[in-house]
Amino acid sequence: MSELEYRKGVILAICAYCLWGVAPLYFKLIQQVSPLEILMHRVLWSFVLMVVLMQFVGGFSRLRQVFKQPKQLLVLLITSLLIAGNWLIFIWAINNDHMLDASLGYFINPLFNVLLAMLFLGERLRKLQWAAVALASLGVIIQLISFGSIPLVSLVLAASFGFYGLLRKKVNVDAKTGLLVETAILAPVALGYLLLTLDSSSASMLTNDWTLNLTLVAAGVVTTVPLLCFAGAAVRIPFSILGFFQYIGPSIMFILAIKLFNEPFDIEKAITFGFIWVALMIFVSDLLLQRRRNKKAKNA
Repeated sequence: MSELEYRKGVILAICAYCLWGVAPLYFKLIQQVSPLEILMHRVLWSFVLMVVLMQFVGGFSRLRQVFKQPKQLLVLLITSLLIAGNWLIFIWAINNDHMLDASLGYFINPLFNVLLAMLFLGERLRKLQWAAVALASLGVIIQLISFGSIPLVSLVLAASFGFYGLLRKKVNVDAKTGLLVETAILAPVALGYLLLTLDSSSASMLTNDWTLNLTLVAAGVVTTVPLLCFAGAAVRIPFSILGFFQYIGPSIMFILAIKLFNEPFDIEKAITFGFIWVALMIFVSDLLLQRRRNKKAKNA
């Protein structure tokens, strides 16, 4: 691949993770709307946007192939439920002053992915990877024992996105087609919910002012654009390199939570974050060492 394409991939990766990092600002704009209603708008307008995009860039032929394979459809039904649950919990966390918990969840996610790869893909963990996973687990255990609580929101976000990624890897459908199918599965539910609650919802599109309606429609853009940037980056740069950019999103969320929204960063959170950050440093160091070994092996 050319240097120009590689640079495009890096730019697209940075855009994707920066957009995911600042997404909480969007959800704060519509925090007067219930998380479930926001989710339904997010699903519906993402589906509409994906249909329009696929019309311009093509890809409906791959969509027809998916519909001919019931096993793929069943897996995509499960992934649609997982991503919907992930989105709902994320929106709830942002609009109920749990942005730090959301940030922690996405810091934990890479380590959770390593465990899933070991359990379901037959990958063997290297020593440093074991150390990273052990440290992260220890941080959660200390919080449970010392403070009698568990970062449930963080763990559910990490687990739901981890299993989502695992199943999407197994189903082997490209990002655009996969997202279109997932939103198509959920769209009738979303449309039905919004129609049934027109009179009782906190944000009925029949009575909202036009600015709120436009903001709700923008949920499709907020959902789809970073995912398309990510998909574009994934085909241009190695997946191992792409992994280094994934810490941009939760880092931005962490800064927003502390500096802009003044969420309390108490000793309980400091200990848990501390263990996770050290675990991630070990994890990244292992990736760099493995990359160096692979380069040496190629040049030998």
